[in-house]
Amino acid sequence: MELIYIPLILGLLSFLIPASLVRHYGLIGSLALLGIVIAHAATFDPATTHYVLNPNKVFPLGLTFKMGYDGLGLLMLLLTNITLPLILLSNYNRDLARNNVFHALVFFMLFGLNGIFLSLDGMLFYVFWELTLVPILLILFLYGDKNNNPVLFRFFLFTFAGSLAMLMSFFALGRLAGSFDYEALLAVELSPQIATLVMVGFLLAFAVKIPLFPLHSWQPGTYTSSPMAGTMLLSAIMLKMALFGMIKWMIPLCVEVKELTVWTIMILSVIGIVYGAIVAIRQNDIKVLFAYASLSHLGIITAGISVFNVESLFGVSVQMLNHSLLSVGMFLVADILEQRLKSKNLSDMGGIAKLAPSFGFWFAVITLASVSVPFTAGFIGEFIIIYEVFNFDISMGLLSASTLVFGAVFMLRAFQISMFGFPKIDSFKDLTINELAVFLLLGAMILLLGLFPQLLKDFMEPCLNNIVNSINAKPE
Repeated sequence: MELIYIPLILGLLSFLIPASLVRHYGLIGSLALLGIVIAHAATFDPATTHYVLNPNKVFPLGLTFKMGYDGLGLLMLLLTNITLPLILLSNYNRDLARNNVFHALVFFMLFGLNGIFLSLDGMLFYVFWELTLVPILLILFLYGDKNNNPVLFRFFLFTFAGSLAMLMSFFALGRLAGSFDYEALLAVELSPQIATLVMVGFLLAFAVKIPLFPLHSWQPGTYTSSPMAGTMLLSAIMLKMALFGMIKWMIPLCVEVKELTVWTIMILSVIGIVYGAIVAIRQNDIKVLFAYASLSHLGIITAGISVFNVESLFGVSVQMLNHSLLSVGMFLVADILEQRLKSKNLSDMGGIAKLAPSFGFWFAVITLASVSVPFTAGFIGEFIIIYEVFNFDISMGLLSASTLVFGAVFMLRAFQISMFGFPKIDSFKDLTINELAVFLLLGAMILLLGLFPQLLKDFMEPCLNNIVNSINAKPE
């Protein structure tokens, strides 16, 4: 339970820390939480589910308050608590790093995120899901662009509508199961009509948050009008809770319409892969370019989820980690360019690698990792997913594989225009110590995961087998 109450306490204490010290406090607090998650991982048996709260009774309204994690939940806890210190370190020399309210909101959001990945009760999952929305909305409102109210309203509207749809699905399942306990919900046998409605409710909530085409229209504006830390929190961490929800909740609980579910996700994913990549190629604003690049990359992940076998879900696990690390790297690159140049437009850039060779080198590393060159995490994740999608359906596999070409085009185009050619400015400040540290850590983790994916596979395989077997044992 310490992963629940410690972020809450850290958030409350953030208001009392002197502004001059709060950035150190935030970074140390996030590293302490990472240490706790690593300690859990070191003693975890991948073949089991570890309960952190299990009252063994049903309370009024069908609540059970059961909390725990399997291999997938622990992976998401690791992903979240690894990424947060990187985000705070990226932000370390920005004005926002000295803001007490910002750090309080970050820890309150972490409280909700950890709760999502620990919830083994449907209503508890929903409550924590909603709790994450308030802090990120306040971060975007308080520290984003001054004229971003229409963008935030669209983000809130999409997210709130999706959440209500998910709530209706949980109500329906809970009424039939007699409680919101995960195992009880899993055991419910639904008619195809009810299962379809329940699936649509979940899909709306998760498709908005990821986002999946065509529910992505809130994303580019929100990413570009947000502070760097807000964009990183959205892209690197928050959307992963929707991917987790698809794997852990939506497909296993709606197995009666599995065929409809997986084909719906697959078709929307493939459209998103191609659409996001084509739009990214045409962008002049580098933050918008990276937003559409993220949409395209996420399409690969959701296509892998729709195949829903052990190998594809392992590829998804690798790619979720990879996407989080790349999101921090790409949006740090975008923010460095925007802060130094006072512009996000590629047409205002050029020759920066000559003026800031260290920045140019690490931008190249992030670019190569994004296009999934060998020995990187993306190479492992995308290769496995595309292979499994080909086995699922050749036409879907061919369209999914187009990301390898399109991704190289939009990333190399952004790198070439900004880094090469004749400099359009006289000077460009190279990387600060904290920025260099972030890139070093990102590069090391991406390379480590690319060279030793078996470490993650040994950790994840028992859990993924349990998830896949649980739905195969249930009649469709």
